[in-house]
Amino acid sequence: MPEGSQDGEEPDGNEQTDDDDPWRSPGSTIEETLAGNGESPGETFDEDIDEQPAGGDEQLSDTHGENEEPTIDDLGSDVEIDAEIEDDPDPEDLLGGLKIDSTEEINIPERLVDQVIGQEHARDVIIKAAKQRRHVMMIGAPGTGKSMLAKAMSELLPKEELQDVLVYHNPDDGNKPKVRTVPAGKGEQIVQAHKEEARKRNQMRSFLMWIIIIVVLGYALIIAGQILLGILAAGIIYIAFKYASRGSDAMVPNLLVNNADTKTAPFRDATGAHAGALLGDVRHDPFQSGGMETPSHDRVEAGAIHKANKGVLFVDEINTLDIRSQQHLMTAIQEGEFGITGQSERSSGAMVQTEPVPTDFIMIAAGNLDAMENMHPALRNRIKGYGYEVYMEETIEDTPEMRRKYARFVAQEITKDGRLPEFTDDAIREIILESKRRAGRKNHLSLHFRTLGGLVRVAGDIARGEDAEMTTRQHVLAAKDRSRSIEQQLADDYIERRKDYEIQVAEGYVVGRVNGLAVMGEDSGIMLPVMAEVAPSQGPGDVIATGQLKEMAQESVSNVSAIIKKFSDVNISEKDIHIQFIQAGQQGVDGDSASITVAAAVISALEEVGVDQSLAMTGSLSVRGDVLPVGGVTHKIEAAAKSGCDRVIIPESNKQDVMIEDEYEEMIEIIPVSHISEVLDVALEGEPEKDSLVDRLKNITGSALNEGASVAGPSSPSPQ
Repeated sequence: MPEGSQDGEEPDGNEQTDDDDPWRSPGSTIEETLAGNGESPGETFDEDIDEQPAGGDEQLSDTHGENEEPTIDDLGSDVEIDAEIEDDPDPEDLLGGLKIDSTEEINIPERLVDQVIGQEHARDVIIKAAKQRRHVMMIGAPGTGKSMLAKAMSELLPKEELQDVLVYHNPDDGNKPKVRTVPAGKGEQIVQAHKEEARKRNQMRSFLMWIIIIVVLGYALIIAGQILLGILAAGIIYIAFKYASRGSDAMVPNLLVNNADTKTAPFRDATGAHAGALLGDVRHDPFQSGGMETPSHDRVEAGAIHKANKGVLFVDEINTLDIRSQQHLMTAIQEGEFGITGQSERSSGAMVQTEPVPTDFIMIAAGNLDAMENMHPALRNRIKGYGYEVYMEETIEDTPEMRRKYARFVAQEITKDGRLPEFTDDAIREIILESKRRAGRKNHLSLHFRTLGGLVRVAGDIARGEDAEMTTRQHVLAAKDRSRSIEQQLADDYIERRKDYEIQVAEGYVVGRVNGLAVMGEDSGIMLPVMAEVAPSQGPGDVIATGQLKEMAQESVSNVSAIIKKFSDVNISEKDIHIQFIQAGQQGVDGDSASITVAAAVISALEEVGVDQSLAMTGSLSVRGDVLPVGGVTHKIEAAAKSGCDRVIIPESNKQDVMIEDEYEEMIEIIPVSHISEVLDVALEGEPEKDSLVDRLKNITGSALNEGASVAGPSSPSPQ
């Protein structure tokens, strides 16, 4: 703790006293007694401290056994699931060899850090940061466990270091309250002792006041015979005594931070907090004259940075904090203390400035990838210089051990909710299968646990609504339909409307029209037709694309035009090529996954050869004609099936990522391709003309894949 923040407090909790310090004088006897220099209050306090577990070992032993003394290294997601497991589990078993009938047979770890799944690297960093008291910045997609890891860290920090913070009236300057820290639990005793002393003084004053009033009234009535004068004198005496008692009440300190009942180190979530909630504030007092005002120390309010002292301060979406708050946060991190003042310059609280209040917290900042762009660079430098930066994974390798932990995840969600029926083994398998689908990668599981947890709760709610004893696979399947995202509901609505207005074509051949595929949001596929037309140009030929194309989509059109110019026998310098994305909507088109769709539409229009409308396609395209992988291929295939298409073209590299629902497997044929020539061979009509076009394209691009060749795709496929 920075020097001066504890007024010379000794490590064992016995504070040094300064007889010359005027602000200590009103309560010095009380506080010396409570510090152990007196009789019963100090003895009681010391006995309470002795009974508390040192370092939290007693709490940890509840989890690991009475005879063990685990360290912080024993905790974490390495903890194996507590259930019966087969000796040699089948690699295809979605439960990873668990021999259970329901989640009721799975025991849940008591501590949060034991419940973390998948984020092994982040968990290791959190454990190291807790041991060394380092700051951490976690960047990643929402719902991947950032807040859970932050809460887990607070459980790993020692409780015996917690402190209470008291604010005292400063008789020398009422606008500069004094601050003092004491061991946790002692603050309440000090305040109660001050209140008791103030109550006794007020009782004595009240007794004396009524004696004087009775004497004055008696003298005025019996001896002087001036009753009105006596009543006036009694009123003056009453007001004088009440005003004097207010000075006595002002000596009672304000318990700013109270950790008496805190079981673990504090955890404060300051996500989206305004300046006063984050940095502390001083309430406005409209009665600033006539002696009616509330003492300034009683109007001081602690901020999240002060309440998180000796604990964890968690701020998600760190970039949304205003610059001024981020700058003050830097100061609190650097100095370990931060004074409280009114946050509104037009309030009377702005005149109040307390002594520095301890802010010895561990900062955990979180956000998406864009958080680093708008975050104050100096604040990021503080965190990086005194801690760690962690990227949160979105998928993890699919192994039997991880599948077992996913089964435990379902049990954890049921326990956390407290109102859901237990899940059967088949229901757990369906949840794990859905995780595989949402991962979008072969042999991987999704780490977006918040959305998966939502699916668990919806399935449980459906089962509970039916008064079912257990949540079954059928309930999970119903939940998947009922818990569709807004984007998926919109996509399904678009598909139905297009069928009504014949915008969607799923049969025959049409020149210059191709059924492309796209995704809305993260898990919603939609069919997006693309049309191309060639027209005489009034000037130099140009390629014109419409449909709210964003930067990456425009670049993909430029790449396609390079192939078109090289492919065509027609002098396109005298022609304009118009490309239209039908009903792209206000959200526009992003990504490059429509590249092969655009290429097929333009070549069809140039050569006047029809395209099969029962076919849909998705894939990125290099300037040499190679078909590269894209994202969301599973959802795109399902959208093509919903739209009535019989076949769908996808990149060869994405074949391993396909995990469509069983109901669509019989509805649509999946055709993997590696080169644009293969796309045309499948999509165009007419054998002689088509063969001529394909051969010409192969000769021109010079990069048609030979047998056994492979295409190197981008490390992060486009999401569109």
